[in-house]
Amino acid sequence: MTPTLGFFAWIIIGGLAGWIASKIKGTDAQQGLLANIIVGIIGGFLGGWILSLIGFDVAGGGLIFSLVTCVIGAVILLTILQAIRSKK
Repeated sequence: MTPTLGFFAWIIIGGLAGWIASKIKGTDAQQGLLANIIVGIIGGFLGGWILSLIGFDVAGGGLIFSLVTCVIGAVILLTILQAIRSKK
């Protein structure tokens, strides 16, 4: 996923997406604002990469599609992190 959004848009969308994903995965109490932003931004890249492999045009999707992409990626990222933590 090419970061076509501005810096502040990435922070806002990343924070929102990370928060939504943490609510979905039940990790909201463990995460703060900074962790939500980081998870959302990394999730955006992860979700964009996965959706581009499937054949979606992630670069021209718009603001709502970017949020959905970030949430999908953030949920996947949190699932991976939960699996790693449970193995320890």
